[in-house]
Amino acid sequence: MAFPQDYLHPNEELILDLKPHWFRLIPSGGSLVAALLIGIIVLVNTDNQAISIVVGLLILGVLGWFGWSYAQWAATHFVVTSDRLIHREGMVSRSGVEIPLDRINTVFTSQRLFERMIGAGDLTIESAGAEGRQEFHDIRKPTAVQNEIYIAKENLENRRYDRIAQSAAGHAGEQQVNPAASIPEQIDQLDALRKRGVISEEEFERKKIELLGRM
Repeated sequence: MAFPQDYLHPNEELILDLKPHWFRLIPSGGSLVAALLIGIIVLVNTDNQAISIVVGLLILGVLGWFGWSYAQWAATHFVVTSDRLIHREGMVSRSGVEIPLDRINTVFTSQRLFERMIGAGDLTIESAGAEGRQEFHDIRKPTAVQNEIYIAKENLENRRYDRIAQSAAGHAGEQQVNPAASIPEQIDQLDALRKRGVISEEEFERKKIELLGRM
């Protein structure tokens, strides 16, 4: 079950969509395997109908436990986007948390020896605001996820800086155009600013169309 794309904001990019590590399914999965082995042994070695019924009910119960555990596992998402971190879990009753990337201060990883061997671990995220400190368990390759969060956070900061710089450059370009000049002269002044890199090609074309529309 993939994370629903319609949950993303416009222009928001999905970077990571992770399920918990498969290690979370070992208790119910191991119990199911054991129950099936016991069932086979009992059915082969006994003709007692009552015992067979009990073993059958045991297998059905463990199978139901595994099915529920798998459904819960499939409905759990640890998501990193270009703007935020999202954690969602649960089928009937759902719970989750969202942390904007620009509020994340520090990301910690924790792995015991066995978790390092299977590529699992925990993440602890400290952030500003109401989110505070959040812990996420059974994360796949937590160190790699930690790096992806920091890269996404840096890219978000760079995009915001670029937008501010472009807005400032466009404003500066309009300030350097003499509004008392004729429209052809204003277009020439804008073209000079474009060649100097003060305004972009798109800004030049937009302003040029606006000026031509006044003629």
